Amino acid sequence: MMGVVCRLLVALCASLALMTAASPATASASSLKAIWGPSELPDGKSAFPLYKRLGVDVLEHQLSWRDVATARPANPQDPNDPAYRWPKALDLAVAEADRSGIRTALMVKQTPDWANRNRGPEWVPDNVGDYGDFLVAAAKRYRTVRHWMIWGEPTRGDSFEPMPPGQRRGPRAYAVLLDRAYAALKGVSRDNIVIGGMTYTVGVVGPSDFVRWMRLPNGKPPRLDWFGHNPFSVRFPRLAANPYRMSLRDMSDVDTLHAEVRRAYRGHRTPRLWLSEFTVSSDRDNRAFAFHVSRRGQAKWLAAAFQIAAGRSYIAGIGWYTLLDEPEHKKGLTSGLLTSSGKTKPAFYAYPRAR
Repeated sequence: MMGVVCRLLVALCASLALMTAASPATASASSLKAIWGPSELPDGKSAFPLYKRLGVDVLEHQLSWRDVATARPANPQDPNDPAYRWPKALDLAVAEADRSGIRTALMVKQTPDWANRNRGPEWVPDNVGDYGDFLVAAAKRYRTVRHWMIWGEPTRGDSFEPMPPGQRRGPRAYAVLLDRAYAALKGVSRDNIVIGGMTYTVGVVGPSDFVRWMRLPNGKPPRLDWFGHNPFSVRFPRLAANPYRMSLRDMSDVDTLHAEVRRAYRGHRTPRLWLSEFTVSSDRDNRAFAFHVSRRGQAKWLAAAFQIAAGRSYIAGIGWYTLLDEPEHKKGLTSGLLTSSGKTKPAFYAYPRAR
């Protein structure tokens, strides 16, 4: 998973005034239920029977271009090129998901040093075609994967560069990368679903501005199927809440975000929203969230967020982060449906009921 909402979100949410009421809900429609989580439980058993019990439709994973392609491949679109070192754990996870009737969504990010003159994993490649070639190889290797997320939380300066605060440069650089990714993945299979944007609640460029500024050199919006967003919140999910004034969009603002995406793609097919990560911590604050609720409160937040997603035709799916808490002594995340030892929390029972 990507970095999640941090103390900056708490400060912003506490200080921002609210504006006018959110727009009315659209017609009811089902959405995919996703989750981030491991293939194995703490006791070493497969997690997939648990995912089946939970009613998970899609299991989300990361795929690091940087880790797979440590050297420049001679045949970059060939998944069998000797330069590629595909993660065995992901190979096994995709295969087991297929056997379990669960779809896999892959988030592909992190640039190898050879592709951007050693500027770091967050920097866009000098030639976006290199990223496109890797996506072709990945789509050929993972033939059953249909959901592809292009980077993760690019609106964070530590996740995607260039992304100067409050400027158009970053969204425009991302637009070129996304459009090339779309061509690459659709070239392998028209059934591939390309999920772009992948913003989160706040950022050095907020999601509202990012949507407006995400433009190709010809002024058109980049091609994509769904617009991804991580709507982390410090207020209970409720569409009746007023939207935030600035370029900040949480779970209560997804209708506002969708209207902004619709405006950005005016004259084109309007992308649906893919809410890749939503969560709230229980028990205590942790390394990523300076905000938490009780365990019963966490279950109520989950139910409310998933009910919003299930009742809106413009939302393609929503994912919960994550299945398991992290160890307490490391100030680990407490957003799991299970404790770090595998004990169920009330949210575990709320997830399968949420529709």
